Amino acid sequence: MEEIQSQSDNYRSSSSSASSPASRVPSSNFFYLRKPGSLRQPISFEDSPEWDDTDIDVRVEEGGDSINVATTPASPSLSKLNSGSLPSPRLPEGAIIPRKIAGASVAWKDLTVTIKGKRKYSDKVIKSSTCYALPGTMTVIMGPAKSGKSTLLRAIAGRLHPSARMYGEVFVNGAKSQIPYGSYGYVERETTLIGSLTVREFLYYSALLQLPGFFCQKKSVVEDAIHAMSLGDHANKLIGGHCYMKGLPSGERRLVSIARELVMRPRILFIDEPLYHLDSVSALLMMVTLKRLASTGYTLILTIYQSSTEVFGLFDRICLLSNGNTLFFGETLACLQHFSNAGFPCPIMQSPSDHFLRAINTDFDRIIAMCKNWQDDNGDFSSVNMDTAVAIRTLEATYKSSADAAAVETMILKLTEKEGPALKSKGKASNATRIAVLTWRSLLVVSREWKYYWLHLILYMLLTLCIGTVFSGLGHSLSSVVTRVAAIFVFVSFCSLLSIARVPALMKEIKIYACEESNQHSSTLVFLLAQLLSSIPFLFLISISSSLVFYFLVGLEDQFSLLMYFVLNFFMTLLVNEGIMLVVATLWQDVFWSVLTLLCIHVVMMLSAGYFRIRNALPGPVWMYPMSYIAFHTYSIQGLLENEYLGTSFAVGQVRTISGFQALQGGYNISPDSNSKWKNLLVLFLMAIGYRIIVFILLFCFVGRKIFMRKCFKCNRDTTDHTS
Repeated sequence: MEEIQSQSDNYRSSSSSASSPASRVPSSNFFYLRKPGSLRQPISFEDSPEWDDTDIDVRVEEGGDSINVATTPASPSLSKLNSGSLPSPRLPEGAIIPRKIAGASVAWKDLTVTIKGKRKYSDKVIKSSTCYALPGTMTVIMGPAKSGKSTLLRAIAGRLHPSARMYGEVFVNGAKSQIPYGSYGYVERETTLIGSLTVREFLYYSALLQLPGFFCQKKSVVEDAIHAMSLGDHANKLIGGHCYMKGLPSGERRLVSIARELVMRPRILFIDEPLYHLDSVSALLMMVTLKRLASTGYTLILTIYQSSTEVFGLFDRICLLSNGNTLFFGETLACLQHFSNAGFPCPIMQSPSDHFLRAINTDFDRIIAMCKNWQDDNGDFSSVNMDTAVAIRTLEATYKSSADAAAVETMILKLTEKEGPALKSKGKASNATRIAVLTWRSLLVVSREWKYYWLHLILYMLLTLCIGTVFSGLGHSLSSVVTRVAAIFVFVSFCSLLSIARVPALMKEIKIYACEESNQHSSTLVFLLAQLLSSIPFLFLISISSSLVFYFLVGLEDQFSLLMYFVLNFFMTLLVNEGIMLVVATLWQDVFWSVLTLLCIHVVMMLSAGYFRIRNALPGPVWMYPMSYIAFHTYSIQGLLENEYLGTSFAVGQVRTISGFQALQGGYNISPDSNSKWKNLLVLFLMAIGYRIIVFILLFCFVGRKIFMRKCFKCNRDTTDHTS
């Protein structure tokens, strides 16, 4: 840390001395974080890999857990690739030496992205961007909000939305091809973690989902990722959040989301806003960790909105965007020189990134207009005295005619002149393995998250206890039939309503699935099967405990077979209800609107279930057809009443008896068929399957379709490239 601070001080002193255009000549005292012995040698645009000078042989061991890199003695030009890496302090005894990764060069030429309706005046979100990223370095895409940073990052990684159109060329190791699975990692700005797992558990399950092979082979991969992200002190701590008051700080949570992508040991790592919602100390620790990660050979491409002076000094190259236009690409020191040449020198005691964004962010025009009569002690309110639009055009024109732009073009030609080692796709875990892993992980989460599971079970017990005591002591006389029907209706309806409390937990499961699906760690079918298998034990526990309390308090027929049918019927009811909740949660993707919609659905289904008005007497349009047939309450209550009353009889006077079917004629419509209750159970089972098929279609349309369209788009681009 002392070395970082000293280097940052040198950065401030050098940038302060360059407050005027005349003094903006690179000073020999200016340096970024470099390896010892190269502190005074800034990275040159000539630092490109010479594929002829080195022969990199990448071999993936069985299981795809590790990469062995065999290289011949590196040429001088290749050895300079690591000139931007963070100086490593002397390792203590017993320390784990970071594994070296054979990175990959990435270059994009004349990259243009159009999204209809995205911009107010033009559909072009990215306009003719030409840049590159080299192994062992950290390339940062910087710009104000809505400048196209995330869109450019997705375009390079091949993760654009299906509605977007990309033009231009992207080269990986000199070849125009898509980046295969396992060769790159992508970290979204906001990722969903599982708070009830420890860091080590979370990464271990991620490794099981991503990598093929045996379980024991994943442990070394997880440990490497933990040490690479400096998470050793937090490895056995719960990630936290969700059901827990405390958890990991936001900086460490962000490191965990990056470590999840490292378990595949990718060659290229894309990170969208790694400093999102981090304070200055956490941001510096994050960037130092990423700098150290880049020094092991990774190709890092990041997007950053704004940074401190210390963080800015860690960048190797910077791509400055504004409204989709590339205003500069090159080394960070050269960017300061570029602004000075354009007439916008960085003032003394001001962060370079603050100065850059002040010059190119159009939002500052409104602030200047509001404060045009204000002046601070040093004179003008702002060091940039012209309109932002004029500043952007000036910077863009200056860059296009500069030697920096020409050097970038030369480097692109050099990188694409010959194809380097092709990136190979790594094996995936089988679907059966993924289903087993997700099921076991969900069961572990269920056992730990008391707020949405165990508390839910307690509430079910309390509710059924209340219902059972209210309707206790009914007896088995004819006069108790109507009250018994009311008890069963209240039990089914109220317990179904109570299950809505699980919506936040289901919503979190869907978000986790969407995050894992976007990186091809899971699939829609795998998620639904695992979710179903993991929910069955919990729902069955609720059904059997609640049914036992209600059954014996109310005093239903004392037969074991009837009790088992009651439990099975209620279990299928809960399974159908969970399917409805999954459908609504997938549609809304919002807890408030999902709960509100589910309440409305349950009220409508309760009204059409045949209790408040006999089903045959309901109005034909809407209530009779289709609502009474859609409502699962109808089949659940009808099956439970048939289970209770078919085969029974009641005495009317001293000589006459009536059957249970006849006793229910005035209270509820049931069928006299002895097999009718099993038909109702079958309908509930089909409804549970049907709602999950609907969820499958919705998830595929909302999440899976994006992945499918991206794959088709990549295949089309590859076919076009090969044809040309």
